[in-house]
Amino acid sequence: MSGHLAAIIGGAAGAVALVGIVIFFIWFCLSHKRSVSRTSETGSSDPSIQVGRHVGVELSLRETRRFEMEELSVATKHFSDKNLIGEGKFGEVYQGLLNDGMHVAIKKRPGAPSQEFIDEVLYLSSIRHRNLVILLGYCQENNQQFLVYEYIHSGSVSSHLYGTGQHSREKLDFKHRVAIAQGAAKGLAHLHSQSPRLIHKDFKTANVLFDANHIAKVADAGLRNFLGRVDIAGPSSQVTADEIFLAPEVREFRRFSEKSDVYSFGVFLLELVSGQEATEPPPFDSNQNLVEWVQNNQEYSKFSNIIDQRLENTFTAEVMEEVIQLIVRCVEPSSERRPAMSYVVMELERLLEKEQRLTTVMGEGTETVILGSYLFRATK
Repeated sequence: MSGHLAAIIGGAAGAVALVGIVIFFIWFCLSHKRSVSRTSETGSSDPSIQVGRHVGVELSLRETRRFEMEELSVATKHFSDKNLIGEGKFGEVYQGLLNDGMHVAIKKRPGAPSQEFIDEVLYLSSIRHRNLVILLGYCQENNQQFLVYEYIHSGSVSSHLYGTGQHSREKLDFKHRVAIAQGAAKGLAHLHSQSPRLIHKDFKTANVLFDANHIAKVADAGLRNFLGRVDIAGPSSQVTADEIFLAPEVREFRRFSEKSDVYSFGVFLLELVSGQEATEPPPFDSNQNLVEWVQNNQEYSKFSNIIDQRLENTFTAEVMEEVIQLIVRCVEPSSERRPAMSYVVMELERLLEKEQRLTTVMGEGTETVILGSYLFRATK
């Protein structure tokens, strides 16, 4: 009897083992097939070849899409001028509507197919965050290269502050501007937290967009990586709207770092507060641009003169003072004296909460309340 029971148990164990082996074999075959299909996207049939910059980035192929040129052509009505919405460093930018109804922004430039292009797309498209514009995919056909991004409907911060068109000189209250800065800072901080760290290298007001829910999204992260070596003008008395965002060490030595992004963010925050392009001089000193004036001015009582008049009574003096102090720290000529982006995020979160608390307690229109400030003086 015991022998018969043992035979039954042994047979059952063997059957379980056999089923396990079959399941493992099926799983292995499917995994191998998926691996080959992923690597075939880059033109390689060898599943052992790792795609992208670091281990694991090949998994982003499940999210990164290779578009057909015909699909992009249809989406943009054959790259019609009516769908052309701008031109940047990478090339022409079109808006388009894909077959599945997704609204996208498509950057287009001449370029021979290259593995480096695909690797860079895979790396950048794997970085996802609420405050970053997502790179959806790419196309390389007919000696053309395309980058496909999600489309952000509400435009850039620059178009709302001082641009032309439907958003021209739109009034944004102070809390809204601090919230935009906070979101943009979170996007940059997320880039800096990557391994290896990703430096934006082209952060500016025109590259901060916000969506229908007024969530700030940083655009064109890592776009300079596609462009190879880009000559940057050295220091001069006449700087362009883009050059004004470059830190001194970038303009002189092409030395990009997290701290050069912090400098660019400081210029962005200065434009948010002043409502004007940083290349312009302050209204009372035509010998310096706005950034130089902030860096060189030690008479803090004058800082109230650079605040956007459209803000009127939508801010408290105490929080505005601290925002300007943060700007001064970010645009320090010495990179070592600038704060980290993670610190900037925490400061802006604190300041936004403080502004909301103070205006809730006192009501809107509290700029005439000094609140211990020595920078701003109430005037009637």
